[in-house]
Amino acid sequence: MSHKQINFIGWILFVLSAIGFIIASIGSFWSMVGSVLFLVACLVFLIPFFRPDE
Repeated sequence: MSHKQINFIGWILFVLSAIGFIIASIGSFWSMVGSVLFLVACLVFLIPFFRPDE
């Protein structure tokens, strides 16, 4: 496996854990806000994987 594949798998696992945190935080406003921000941050870090190499 290349480093890029390993990093991609790691970020997918982070996204899945963020979704788990969102599910676990249902009913708690601040926990939900933190979980959603964590998910958004993970998605931002995934952007380079979908952009063409320059």
